[in-house]
Amino acid sequence: MAERVLTGTDRIVGVDLARGLAVLGMFVAHVLPDGGSENIADGRSSVLFATLAGVSLGLLTGGAEPAPRGRRAALVRAVALRGIFLAVLGLLLWRLDSGIAVVLDYYGIFFLVLLPVLFLPRPALLALALGFATVGTLVLAAAPDDPPRVFGGQPLLWLPSEWFVTGYYPGLLWLGYFLVGLAAGRSDLRRPGTQLVLVVVGVAASVAGYGGARVLAVDASAHSSTAWEALGAGGFAIAVLGLLLLAGSRSPVARSVLFPLAAVGGMPLTIYTAQILAITAFRAAQPVGGASDTARWGLLAALVLGSLLVAALWRSRLGKGPLERLLARVSGLR
Repeated sequence: MAERVLTGTDRIVGVDLARGLAVLGMFVAHVLPDGGSENIADGRSSVLFATLAGVSLGLLTGGAEPAPRGRRAALVRAVALRGIFLAVLGLLLWRLDSGIAVVLDYYGIFFLVLLPVLFLPRPALLALALGFATVGTLVLAAAPDDPPRVFGGQPLLWLPSEWFVTGYYPGLLWLGYFLVGLAAGRSDLRRPGTQLVLVVVGVAASVAGYGGARVLAVDASAHSSTAWEALGAGGFAIAVLGLLLLAGSRSPVARSVLFPLAAVGGMPLTIYTAQILAITAFRAAQPVGGASDTARWGLLAALVLGSLLVAALWRSRLGKGPLERLLARVSGLR
C-alpha cells in the first residue's frame, strides 16, 4: 500500500511559499543579465532550495513526530527511489545546452547519502551540519578543481568527485544545508513559536556570516564554499522560511494573495524542469553573439509570470504537477 504524505489542506503553506520563492529566485540567477556584481538571488536561491529539500525529507518521514519504526523501512525505500529519480533526471538535463548548473542530480545523490541519518534527533542533525560547514569547507578549499584531469574521462570515476567536492553544489558543504532543513522539518513548523525562532536564529546566523566575512575581509560570495558563506546563506534560508511560515499562517486573505507563489512551490520539480527546457530553447534561438539584455529581461518576465499563472491554474484544477505525480508514483508515496 502506498504511504501517505502531506497533500492538499495538510500541506504547510509557508514551506510551499518558501520553495516557490527559491524557484523564482533561481530564474533570476539563471537569466538576469550579468551586471558584474552579485544580486540577492545568486547562490542564496539554490541554498534556500537545498534547505527546503531537507525540510521536505523531514515532513515526508513524519515531521515533528517521526514515523514509528515499523514504517521507517518503507519511507527509507521511498526516499531512495526519489533520489534515484532526481539523479537520473538531473543527468539528462545536463545534456541540454541550457548553460545552467543543474542541481537535481546533486540533490538526488544527497537524498541517498542521507538515508542512514533520516531519523536522527535534531541535535545530532545540527552537529553533522556544523561539521560540513567547518571541516567540509576546509577540505573544499584544498581540493583540486578539475576531476576529469585527475580521474580521466570516465564519468563513473569523476562524477562522485563532482558531486561532493569540485562541483557547483559540493556535497561536503551542501549536505549541511540539507541537514539543517531536515532538523527544521523535525520541528512543529505550524507553531508560531517555532516560526519566530527560525526567523531570529536565521537572521543572527546570516548577520554573523556575512558581517563576519566583511569585518575579516574574507570571501562569503555566492558559491565560494567558505564557512562564512555557509553561515550567511544558510541563515538567510532559515530566516526566509520562518518569515514565510509566519505569512502563510496569517489570514485567509493573505494565503489567497500568495497562492500563485505557493502553487509554484507545490510543483517545483515541474517548474524547474520546464525552466531548463525554456532556457535551452531560448539559447538556441539567439544570434551568435548571444542574447541582448532586453531579451534576457523579457525571458525572465515570461518565466516568472508564466510560472505563477500556470502553477496557480494547474494546482487549483489538477493538484500535483506532472513530474511530482510521476515522482510520487515511482516512490510509492501519494
